[in-house]
Amino acid sequence: MIKEYLNLIRIRQWYKNLVIFLPLFFVGEVFAHGYLEATLVGFIALCFVSSANYVLNDIIDRKSDREHPEKKMRPLASGKINIASAYIVFLIMLIAGLYIAYTLDLPFLICAIFLFVFTIIYSLFLKKEPVADVLSIAINFVVRAVSGTFIIHTFISPWLIFCPFFLALFLGFGKRNADLRFMKTKAHAHKEVLKYYTLENTNALMTISTTCLIIAYALYSFSRTTWLLLTLPFAIYAIFHYYALVQNGSEIARHPEKIYRDWRLMLSIALIMIILFIIFYVLIPNVEPGALKLW
Repeated sequence: MIKEYLNLIRIRQWYKNLVIFLPLFFVGEVFAHGYLEATLVGFIALCFVSSANYVLNDIIDRKSDREHPEKKMRPLASGKINIASAYIVFLIMLIAGLYIAYTLDLPFLICAIFLFVFTIIYSLFLKKEPVADVLSIAINFVVRAVSGTFIIHTFISPWLIFCPFFLALFLGFGKRNADLRFMKTKAHAHKEVLKYYTLENTNALMTISTTCLIIAYALYSFSRTTWLLLTLPFAIYAIFHYYALVQNGSEIARHPEKIYRDWRLMLSIALIMIILFIIFYVLIPNVEPGALKLW
């Protein structure tokens, strides 16, 4: 039963909240001022709020989930956890998440509340609207990233909005494409919005998102420091390789949290992170210790 409750709150999906660390990492202050500890607390708060949304979404979608060959095994869809218990878990996660957010900063609390409310709007309405469904997911990614700036009290960079936004669009449309390939003619029976999507238009939307993502990251790299251009080939490789996984019907496209199963993706991401660390913490560390100069 413990495993079922962990599946209910979807710990495997908590990776989405890692974008909260982006401001801290790129500001070059990971090892100073206790910002890392504060951001970690913020990460936990967002994870709890996200879990509350996941539980509520599973309560709403439990009937349609039973039509999906994979999602029918979810705790609520399979009947392993009853509705009353699910509502209790929902309240615990929501109250804990918002309380932790309250202890950090008021703007951060507002971000957490927005994330919760907007996700409910998505679950009830927006997920049934083509394109708007993926745009909603992208907006939530941006909110997660921006919330990190309030914890360390720095300004919001436009690149902190553009890059996560286009990345989320790319992953979102990729998931729609993968769902169509996996479910085929039964896709719309599980997810109503899929009747508006086709392999052709999702491929086109992925191409547009990919282009915007690469341009945004390239412009950021050029505007910040030319050293960042060293990461561009690895970033482009990772994006194109993920695109190929979508086209090949890989399980990773439907479940991005399983990228650890692809050593090429993991290696390229690891190389990007190593190069970024060297650039921001060795080659061009902050001139003034403690000065928050984001991006």
